[in-house]
Amino acid sequence: MSTTAELLKGAAELFPDEVVTQAHVRHFDLPYGAGRFALITLDNGLDHTKPTTFGPQSLANLDTAIDQVEKEAAEGTIVGVGVTGKPFIFAVGADLKGVELLKKHEDALAIGKGGHEVFKRLAGLAVPTFAYYNGAAMGGGVEVGLHCTYRTVSKAIPAFSLPEVFLGLVPGWGGCTLLPNLIGADKAVSVIIENSLNQNKQLKGQQVFDLGIADALFEGADFLEQSLIWTAQVLKGDIEVERPVIDRGEAWDQAVAKGRFIADGKVHGAAPAAYRALDIIAAAKNGDRQQGYDAEDVALADLIMGGELRSGIYAFNLVQKRGKRPAGAPDKSLARPVTKVGVVGAGLMASQLALLFLRRLEVPVVLTDIDQERVDKGVGYVHAEIDKLLGKGRINQDKANRLKALVTGVLDKAEGFADADFVIEAVFEEIGVKQQVFAEVEAVAPAHAILATNTSSLSVTEMASKLKNPERVVGFHFFNPVAILPLLEIVRGEKTDDASLATAFAVAKKLKKTAVLVKDAPAFVVNRILTRFMGEIQNVIDEGTPVEVAEKAVEPLGLPMSPLVLLELVGPAIGLHVSETLNRAFPDRFTVSPNLAAVVKAGKRGFYVYDSGKPELDPEVAALLKQGDTVLTEEQVRARVLDAVAQEIGLMLDEGVVAEAQDIDLCLITGAGWPFHLGGITPYLDREGVSERVNGKRFLAAGVASVPA
Repeated sequence: MSTTAELLKGAAELFPDEVVTQAHVRHFDLPYGAGRFALITLDNGLDHTKPTTFGPQSLANLDTAIDQVEKEAAEGTIVGVGVTGKPFIFAVGADLKGVELLKKHEDALAIGKGGHEVFKRLAGLAVPTFAYYNGAAMGGGVEVGLHCTYRTVSKAIPAFSLPEVFLGLVPGWGGCTLLPNLIGADKAVSVIIENSLNQNKQLKGQQVFDLGIADALFEGADFLEQSLIWTAQVLKGDIEVERPVIDRGEAWDQAVAKGRFIADGKVHGAAPAAYRALDIIAAAKNGDRQQGYDAEDVALADLIMGGELRSGIYAFNLVQKRGKRPAGAPDKSLARPVTKVGVVGAGLMASQLALLFLRRLEVPVVLTDIDQERVDKGVGYVHAEIDKLLGKGRINQDKANRLKALVTGVLDKAEGFADADFVIEAVFEEIGVKQQVFAEVEAVAPAHAILATNTSSLSVTEMASKLKNPERVVGFHFFNPVAILPLLEIVRGEKTDDASLATAFAVAKKLKKTAVLVKDAPAFVVNRILTRFMGEIQNVIDEGTPVEVAEKAVEPLGLPMSPLVLLELVGPAIGLHVSETLNRAFPDRFTVSPNLAAVVKAGKRGFYVYDSGKPELDPEVAALLKQGDTVLTEEQVRARVLDAVAQEIGLMLDEGVVAEAQDIDLCLITGAGWPFHLGGITPYLDREGVSERVNGKRFLAAGVASVPA
């Protein structure tokens, strides 16, 4: 049996580039004569932008610190031990860069065991232990505190979570076992399953306290000082910490069932992490800690050696790193300042854009439209949204007044845009209309102003072709709802110059959007892939496969919604329009479904009615459908859809629509809500063997979003 030190030494050799966390021990006398105290501070020596993590060497350092305090506790020279972090950061868990390097199941098992063995020692000391959550705490950072006798939390904490399920892991250093035994299974399922699968939702300090994870809550300014005063009172017996009795009966089983329902709704059984976590929570009902830790070790090792986690880490890195440094963007020093924004159109999309520019840039924003009523409605929408923010306490009255004063509406483009630096159009999706709008704007806007189009599928080059200065036209394609979906496809027309493109990227950054550079090709990235995907579903329905079979076929992908529900969200008329655009460009691959055309002609908003609360095929739509007699199985439908998507992505990469497959995945994750556990789409196509079957090669090199060979 290896000792903890040997386990960690072996793991450290696999991971030579670890950013090592030190565990500094210092001693002082507590107030009120409560006695001598040892405080362990976790610190990697870097500022708060490089959060403290636990790689193998870092765990070994904590193990050494515990050697020292364990001896002091046994000798009776200290009355308690505390653990805290550097300014703004407690600790954010295992170092995922190290996890990516693991190639063997036994190495993955060692990481789980190593963390457990070190953290367990805190629970086993001869004196009470205290965790002081002073800043961001995630994953293993939360778990190290769960092993302590008591916990305090700062009101100023911005982020506290067990995000493992979101990435394709389980909280494997005690989280699945200890948390339900501390706060009850229902609350634990919310933190471990629901929050993770809800786009990795974070808790604030007050919520951590309200859930019962922490025993006391203090202001951020003097957090450690107040925590130590409280510690002294607890140790002297002046404060008694009371915790609720945990219901280990039916309530526990109901909580696990609720967790399975949430997981089914989000991933449809397609990703194993949530289910493995729920199995451990279910078993933790008996309170046997060691049994729980052993189950966590095995689940952790199995998941580390599985494709979903590698895809999850890959997706996380895409969003956190590639998303912040867009491939192919020009030098940011070329960007021009934007001090006023013009919006052509005052409909819902235009109004959403006006609100976003206003909130993020805080510069004057002016809307125009064809009549005063529309203009007033657009400005009214923005004002109403600002009032909502004020009502929720997100902004104060002064800021609300200032923002409202910055947004105006006019009928005359010359009056509105004469001093605008950036003008974006969101008018009807028709090339002639957009060319006319740009001609009108070019005549009145300054020579340096960027002319941006929010087109979803039309050619930016063609839109700019009749202008005197086509070099300043750029595609700026947002996704609906604008406030929620982070993606912005920035499209370079044939004549677009570097300064205009650089300005577009600088504006995107201020808007806090994930910008991806896209070539001016039909429907760009997301709409092209989704239209091919949806088109193939539509084709099999038209040929004779029942609607519910076609829909169910892609459930194993764990997409946020089924294809026909997505079509309803987008709007069948827009779906039809994009398929017509792509059919003109690529008639051999993109079809226009006569059934979809019939649904649009009949004015239907979608294929379903929701009378019973869940989607059922609308009888009126069913009567419109004309189907052939070729009926496919779910497996056949899925193979056909995935083959079509793999072919389309291969062609897009050959055409240079984006720099690399990574950009396709980034677009689908941030623009269409495709799951992290798929890594977007290309890792899934590689893993299922579809890429090689269709294109003769993988999209990503072995070891990228997969276990290294």
